[in-house]
Amino acid sequence: MFGALSVSAFVSPHLSTASRLIVKMSATETRKIGVSLESVTVKPPSHPTYDLKGVIKLALAEDAGDRGDVTCMATIPTDMEVEAHFLAKEDGVIAGIALAEMVFCEVDPSLKVEWSRKDGDYVQKGLQFGKVHGRAHNIVVAERVVLNFMQRMSGIATLTKAMADAAHPAYMLETRKTAPGLRLVDKWAVLIGGGRNHRMGLFDMVMIKDNHISIAGGVQNALRSVDLYLDQNNLQMGVEVETRTLEEVTEVLHYASQNRTSLTRIMLDNMVVPLPNGDVDVSMLKEAVDLINGRFETEASGNVTLETVHKIGQSGVTYISSGALTHSVKALDISLKIDTELALKVGRRTRRA
Repeated sequence: MFGALSVSAFVSPHLSTASRLIVKMSATETRKIGVSLESVTVKPPSHPTYDLKGVIKLALAEDAGDRGDVTCMATIPTDMEVEAHFLAKEDGVIAGIALAEMVFCEVDPSLKVEWSRKDGDYVQKGLQFGKVHGRAHNIVVAERVVLNFMQRMSGIATLTKAMADAAHPAYMLETRKTAPGLRLVDKWAVLIGGGRNHRMGLFDMVMIKDNHISIAGGVQNALRSVDLYLDQNNLQMGVEVETRTLEEVTEVLHYASQNRTSLTRIMLDNMVVPLPNGDVDVSMLKEAVDLINGRFETEASGNVTLETVHKIGQSGVTYISSGALTHSVKALDISLKIDTELALKVGRRTRRA
């Protein structure tokens, strides 16, 4: 049974214009998009300047160019209405349903979209999990942009779900290794897959990494400078410091024992050691966790894969971060078809449905 997800017509559908589109960042845009975010299963992460509507418009504009869809204009009568169905062509976690609604609304607010699944649900190959009805021309214009977002987000959500389940009781985080311009979209997909978000950008958390430490002249100097900066500027935010050795962990703990500090988390970088047989040695990681003894959150980073994440998660760390969740994503195969009977026939022939 399909349940309707309402789309409000708040934006102009005129997307075949040739005007150059400049994306203006606005703190309020993510709360004013086609779908009421109150009804969204997993809400997008917050960002003070990110304009999700602008990203959608940019994606549509790069497709339309200066002429619009010449193939649609040549082959599809402007008043023809059709129904197209979303088809999963492989197993995975679906993500991007809410974003798809926003794209359809931007193209044509009169399109009617219904789903039998919601963001975060598991879909199996061959399942028809949604449909869109309305003007054929506008459905086809929106199709590729909708699928590009959904396939990427679903790929991220699928891998995140697998890694988050394996990492338990540790929490799975992504990093800033996201596609340029798609930071919020990629991190939203991680949330849908059951992961948690690391810092959104350079502005919302202090993260003292190896280069900062080298330039500051050591980990204690870097921490001291951060504490002074936050105090002088009356800022309160999370502070994380990267450590690469047990000696650096000890230095951090010594500094924290002698000073009032804003430090909240210690990253344990590359303390997971790969072995020739494909396994990993987490003894150094466990020793670091024991040294910290719950005084700060801990985050394991480096050599994190679907095969190693379970063992890392059993080490006692609070978080495990992996850039692969977003920088090496394999898109989930999804299609939007008007003739679903033929699509399924072809899919079975190619073993993709």
